[in-house]
Amino acid sequence: MNVDFLRHVSLFADLPEDDLQRLCGRTRELVLHKGEELFCEGSDGNAAYVIKEGELEIHKASGGRDVLLDIRQPGDVIGEIALLENTPRMAGVVAHTDAVLIEVHKDQLEELLKISPSAGQILFRTILARWRRTEAMLRERDKLAQLGTLTAGITHELNNPAAAVRRGAEHLQLTLKQFHEALEEIQQMSLDESAYRGLMELAERVRTQPNLELDGLARSDREQELEEVLEARGIEDAWELAPILADIDLDIIPELTRLFSADRLGPVVRWIGTEQAMNSLLSELVQGASRISEIIKALKSYVYLDQAPVQNVDVHEGLNNTLLILRSKLKAGISVERDYAQDLPSIQAYGSELNQVWTNLIDNAADALSAQLEQGRPAVIKLRTRREGDFVAVEVEDNGPGIPEELQGQIFELFFTTKPQGQGTGMGLDISYNIVVMKHGGEIKLDSQTGRTVFQVLLPIQKDAQSER
Repeated sequence: MNVDFLRHVSLFADLPEDDLQRLCGRTRELVLHKGEELFCEGSDGNAAYVIKEGELEIHKASGGRDVLLDIRQPGDVIGEIALLENTPRMAGVVAHTDAVLIEVHKDQLEELLKISPSAGQILFRTILARWRRTEAMLRERDKLAQLGTLTAGITHELNNPAAAVRRGAEHLQLTLKQFHEALEEIQQMSLDESAYRGLMELAERVRTQPNLELDGLARSDREQELEEVLEARGIEDAWELAPILADIDLDIIPELTRLFSADRLGPVVRWIGTEQAMNSLLSELVQGASRISEIIKALKSYVYLDQAPVQNVDVHEGLNNTLLILRSKLKAGISVERDYAQDLPSIQAYGSELNQVWTNLIDNAADALSAQLEQGRPAVIKLRTRREGDFVAVEVEDNGPGIPEELQGQIFELFFTTKPQGQGTGMGLDISYNIVVMKHGGEIKLDSQTGRTVFQVLLPIQKDAQSER
């Protein structure tokens, strides 16, 4: 009988017998089979449930994945938070085994709380414990998701220069082989001192000149012109030499033909061309390696490796490093405009945690611009910094649809999100609020209307400045 069962559930244990009998008379039993859904995340709630038999799984969508938060046992009460707060269900519930539930309607739960002070205390402690468990689990999940995002961004950024270094090294091996083959041919020609000195001078001139930057059509025209000039001088393999000379920003053909006969010109041009190609490939290798070094330096600065928790932080450097980390996401068509104050001072802060704030704000701005991109309209994020007395102000603005006025008061609440179900945990802005306000003594504000949303962060320049505010 439900009366005997509910009397042993802490939420109902202190109810007078008459009240408990009346409550049970208005409840109903609900049977679920294994795998059957009781309710889904985001749905409206008008009842809470007490598990009489079996087990239920609590699921929440996070970062596009389904997360198992808990498995509830007989005697547990579920679904009460949505009733008390008059909000959609925060999680979904599925039967882990065949289960029997006692359904308590919203009106009955409200009546219970009015007549039983102990029920209110028990419900408060139960909700608080669940809240803390859920928050801890999702915070860890959010950290892992953010780590995945950062890893994907860095991998994407490293991939291009790493691939360029690899291609350059492979081409350099082949070019070096061709260089030695051409050099052997030149050595076999037994050049006199004048021809040899002239060859070295020409090679030096070519070495110090940049390659021509030609589009496909212009390059084709230049190769055709060079081939005709070489053929006019009786050079048989003009078709092979013309592409080599087309990469050189010097008209050295008259000098070459003066120093070398037509039968000797081929090895000379190939040698000069391969040396030029090697220098070009070496430059590409240096650029690729430098880019990799830049990315690693930015990542190290982003997480403030090997530094004390509180340090002098360059806000601009943190913003720029965050943009680099998120570049793969921003490349989708979002333009970023930076309006940085020239005289912005360094601040005393927890550097890696501030970068987490910039990541959350810029990532949210990018998500808000998805509709702009889908409709082919300009999508812009603006970053602004300035000094305001003893504080530094940072603004992150986007030209997305904005946040409805009726939701703006909840934007920093834990688990509240304006993103579609499963795309946001509702933790990013709560984490940002705690970092800015609780940990740094600053402020974070929202100003939003259609076509313009601005998050403003105020941070004290000195850590003790917060006491003056």
